[in-house]
Order: sequence, then C-alpha cells, then structure tokens
Amino acid sequence: MAVQSLKKIMAGMLGAAMLLTAVACGTTDESTDAKAEAKAGFDVSTVKKDDTIAAMLPKSVADSGELTVGMELSYAPAEFVGDDGKTPEGYDVDLAKALGKVFGLDTKIISSTFDTIVPSVGTKYDLGITAMTITQERMDAVDFVSYYKAGSSWAVKKGNPEHIDVNDLCGKKIAVQVGTTQEEEANEIKQQCAADGKAAVEVMPSKLQTDAATAVATGKADVFYADSPVAGYAISQTGDALEDLGSAEGVVKQGIAIKKGDTELAKAVQAAMQHLMDDGTYMKILEAWGVESGAIKTAEINPKDLD
Repeated sequence: MAVQSLKKIMAGMLGAAMLLTAVACGTTDESTDAKAEAKAGFDVSTVKKDDTIAAMLPKSVADSGELTVGMELSYAPAEFVGDDGKTPEGYDVDLAKALGKVFGLDTKIISSTFDTIVPSVGTKYDLGITAMTITQERMDAVDFVSYYKAGSSWAVKKGNPEHIDVNDLCGKKIAVQVGTTQEEEANEIKQQCAADGKAAVEVMPSKLQTDAATAVATGKADVFYADSPVAGYAISQTGDALEDLGSAEGVVKQGIAIKKGDTELAKAVQAAMQHLMDDGTYMKILEAWGVESGAIKTAEINPKDLD
C-alpha cells in the first residue's frame, strides 16, 4: 500500500537504508510505464475514451499512442515511487492515467527533478503534472490548466522542542525543495531577517521533498515548508517524528504545465480534465488519497484568479 511505502521512507529518515533506495528512484530521468497497476489509489481502468475530446489532440501526440508526463516522484501523496521501487503512485499519477484514458492513450510517467520539469515540457514530455503551483513567472514559461488548489504548511519535530515560531524564523534552518514557491518564500524571509539586522536564516534546499522532511526529522534543519497536502501526508506517516506548525497558508491553484503557445494541446487537456471533474472520476481519485479538500470545480487555461 502507498501508506506502507511512505512509512518505510520515513523510517529511513531515522536510520534505515530504505530512504536512500526510495530517493534514488526519484532522481533519474528514466521512463516508467504508468500502466503498471498501483497498489493503492483509484483504479482508472473503467475510464472510457471520449472520441470528441481525443479528436482535439495535436496529431503528433495522438499518433504517438502515449501521453508522456513529467513528475518529481518524491512528493507523496501527489506522486511518489511505490514499494516495488519503480511504480509511480499518487493522486497526480492517477489523474495523469485518467487523462490518458480519456484521450485513448497509454500514459507514461517520466521521473524528473522538480526544477527541470518546466524547461522540459514540450521536449522530454507532453505535460508536467507535479503538484505545481501556478505563478505568473511560471506562466511566462509554460501554459497551465488548473486542476487543484493547495496552501503551504510548516512542519517541525514532534512537540516542537526548538520552540519554532513561524512569525519569527530569524536564526533558524528552513528545509525546502528546490524550485518550489516555498523556497522562494523562505528566501524572502532570509532577506527580511538580514534587512532587519536579525540572526541569519539558513535556507536548506533539496532536490527531493523527502530530503527536506529528513532534514527536520534528523535535526539538521529546524522546520520544513511544503505544499499542505504533501506536508500533511508526510506528517501522518511519521508517527512521533513530525507535526504541523500552525495552519495552511496562501491557498492557490496548481496546474498541468503545457508547452507555451501549444493552444491545441492546452484545450484538449482542459476539456479532458473538465470531463473527469464532471463525471465524478476526479473527485473519486482525490478521495482515494484523502486530499479532496483541494478539489476545484472548473479546469481553466491560464486562470486569471490564482487563489
């Protein structure tokens, strides 16, 4: 089960070798066939092709027979590697496979580091689906179809032994994942502390989200900052290792990244995601992972309202 997978990863944070194995699986750009049946989540085999929506695809994608999707596979419960060390699991994985079904295509997940996904959309893969917050800066580089919303959450060691206060993080070590909006915000906090003449903040960026959680669990960092569903899922699987610090902040939309200017593919993805929302598949997938609180009702191309 997916829960067992993450428990093994978090157990590894406290000394087992399992973490190193799981992390290694998420750092390469190897293709993994997403048709392999996951051990948890939603079974998308009943999702049917919609001929009208499939006809909207660019010919190059339709003729290829597959929908290629870039993901950073260390971001449970959105996307991560299963117990077998190779199978992608998570709600983003299930949604990607469901999109492929609507198009009548096989879905292939390509494991990539988060910061390489936007530059690789349209070359290495058709879409980037990886719990990516829609920002204006990113919309300058790619187009988006909105499909979820999430905030940001802080996490510390159970009991908050270092007495961390999110309103005063000067002098603290903040663990984040490279390329995320949380990294940007952590650096803003660092700059503000310096401007105020207060103790320096050390921002500790990691390629993988699991490494950020590891840093806090092992005492190398004081606090980590991540998307709320990711932080919440990690905390729920760590037993006594971590806990929330405060409530989620800044709830904003997340999107599927598409090559900038590829209007044909963007419209097809928007129609397919809206179809999944309307027929109930979308909500069933989110419910299977316990993240339905982030559901939205309308898939939009480059939404003007990001929150």
